[in-house]
Amino acid sequence: MGTATTAPTRVSATPAAEALIARLREKHGPLMFHQSGGCCDGSAPMCFALGEFIVGDSDVELGEIGGAPFYMSRAQFEYWQHTHLIIDAVPGNGGMFSLERPTGLRFLTRSRLIGDDERAAPPALEPQ
Repeated sequence: MGTATTAPTRVSATPAAEALIARLREKHGPLMFHQSGGCCDGSAPMCFALGEFIVGDSDVELGEIGGAPFYMSRAQFEYWQHTHLIIDAVPGNGGMFSLERPTGLRFLTRSRLIGDDERAAPPALEPQ
């Protein structure tokens, strides 16, 4: 019997990030994330109240963390398409516009390459 190949997930969260997401959801309601591609906040996952950040045709949804959709620009995804993003929460100041900023914690993106066993069936990404 052959081994089934599972489609890779594109994004996941550590327990620390899941706990921070739950705290933020209690205060702000439904949430969403967008992976910043640089500029004033560097390359950081930014957390917003759902709908506060407008996604468009140039963005793709990578998946969900803590029940919140996670987006990235299509151009940035071209560089990161072979990676799985792992969102963590660590001490520090979050991005200037990100909801976690006043908590003393910040979301941080770690990554790993998608393994050969996962690569056979990557999930399709559609514009949002």
